Amino acid sequence: MTSEIEAVRVELDLSDVDHRVGKPVGGGQLHEPCSSSDIRRWVMAMDNPNPLHWDKEFAENTRFGGLIAPQSMAVSLDFGHGAQPALVGKIPGSHLIFGGEEWWFYGTPIRPGDKLFQQRRFHDYKVTDTKFAGPTMFSRGDTTHTNQYGALVAKERSTGIRYLQTEAKKRGMYDTQIGAIKKWTAAELAEVDKLRTEWLMSNRLGVSPRFDEVSVGDKLQRRVIGPHSIASFTTEYRAFIFNIWGTFGWVAPPGIEDPWINQDPGWVEGFEFDEEGAKIDPRLRDGLYLGPSRGHIDADKADEVGMARAYGYGATMGAWCTDFLANWAGHDGMVRHTKADFRGPAFEGDVTYFDAEIIDKQAESTWGVPLVQIKLKLTDQNGVTLVSCIAEVELPL
Repeated sequence: MTSEIEAVRVELDLSDVDHRVGKPVGGGQLHEPCSSSDIRRWVMAMDNPNPLHWDKEFAENTRFGGLIAPQSMAVSLDFGHGAQPALVGKIPGSHLIFGGEEWWFYGTPIRPGDKLFQQRRFHDYKVTDTKFAGPTMFSRGDTTHTNQYGALVAKERSTGIRYLQTEAKKRGMYDTQIGAIKKWTAAELAEVDKLRTEWLMSNRLGVSPRFDEVSVGDKLQRRVIGPHSIASFTTEYRAFIFNIWGTFGWVAPPGIEDPWINQDPGWVEGFEFDEEGAKIDPRLRDGLYLGPSRGHIDADKADEVGMARAYGYGATMGAWCTDFLANWAGHDGMVRHTKADFRGPAFEGDVTYFDAEIIDKQAESTWGVPLVQIKLKLTDQNGVTLVSCIAEVELPL
């Protein structure tokens, strides 16, 4: 017998999407440069206790001569969690979650006083039928980050997953998959804290492993984050600088007719922004109290968009991956490239585990530096994969 879901075929309205493919798009531009407090707020929210990014005395005694931001900071100095160029065109009745990120880093560190500028482009999309929401768009957008001197800092390709809210709620995939919020025992929490401490002490001084000292098959020190909570999700959201009232203004690429800047993407009722009202009351486009991100901290709103309960941010998971790899690479190494596919969110009450292994070594690379290739996987306490990531990390000879 044909199921109810199969009987009623639904489609995404892409009439406002197709003509925008391949074109530059606009978005938000932060007004002020990055400050040391911005950097400290970011690493606090990412639970990244690397002293190079928050301890003034420690950082001044490194080769950098002072605080620098983690490589992941580039996404915090952008608008919209880096997803703006992947969220293009109005699709009525839709919602969005992150599907993945690919990053390239060019060796220009971000320091207090730096200001990043973005060029954005809607790259492409495809529509696939998924168990989660039926017809689902996987759209990709590119962002190039340069600093105030015109130096290239990073490039990002983000993947947005756009779907019909009513279809995801009707299917309720996560309702039966994630179960009740886990109640952690004191012994379990002690083990989580032990793993966290072992990881943060594993390379606190930033000593870089030498290329010749590592081998294919070597495993990196395991990391853990959590248990995740509404408090931790809120802390993460508030560390993205564009979420602070009055920090950005809208910009448009020159010479583009009908550039996508801050138009309505088709959010369902209760998740939309009020751009005009926000000129008086900025909470109306805050995103957390009101707007598309409110499901991250409100279980009822999460259920409305098919997510069952409060859940974390894709951009946060991408930043976790970059931080984990960069801390292992140390002060004389760096992350050159990551490609992370997001398989599922970090839900309230869960713990996220990081396991990584060196799978290849390249003494000569297209970057002109020695690289090791690392396979990184993020899982929850039940072994469910949240992120699958392949990265190239530069190490000194």
